[in-house]
Order: sequence, then C-alpha cells, then structure tokens
Amino acid sequence: MKVIYNSRHFWVFAYPVRQAFELCDKDCQRTLFLQGASAWHFCRAMEGIPEDERDEATIDAFLDDYCTGSARPIVFH
Repeated sequence: MKVIYNSRHFWVFAYPVRQAFELCDKDCQRTLFLQGASAWHFCRAMEGIPEDERDEATIDAFLDDYCTGSARPIVFH
C-alpha cells in the first residue's frame, strides 16, 4: 500500500500488486475500493484533469463526486 494523495479531506491509497486504489473520505468517513476496470477508469479520469487545474480543491471535488453514491461507510470493529 502506498499513499498517493493526502489532503485535509481525502486519502488515496494505491495497491500496485492488486492493481487497485482506495479512496477514503476523511470528513464523511466513507471509503471506495476500486480494482480492475474500475481502477483503470479512475486512473484515466484523474489523468484527464488538466495539469493547470490540479490543485487540492479541484482534486478533492473530483474525489467527492467519484465517491458519491458508491462509497461505503468506514466501520470500526
């Protein structure tokens, strides 16, 4: 596991061996695990953000939109 993005609102972890990503929303305490085709689409969508727009606010808004409707609550046991 490798942290590839960290802001006040989100973490994005990469799992290279599994070819997967995990998006963790710190504010809403939700997570989304992407593997296979979903991970590939996520990577392409991130690469589609223009270089001059890659700031924390833009990336966090993108991640929030990406998580909406699909992310699951983080549950502590």
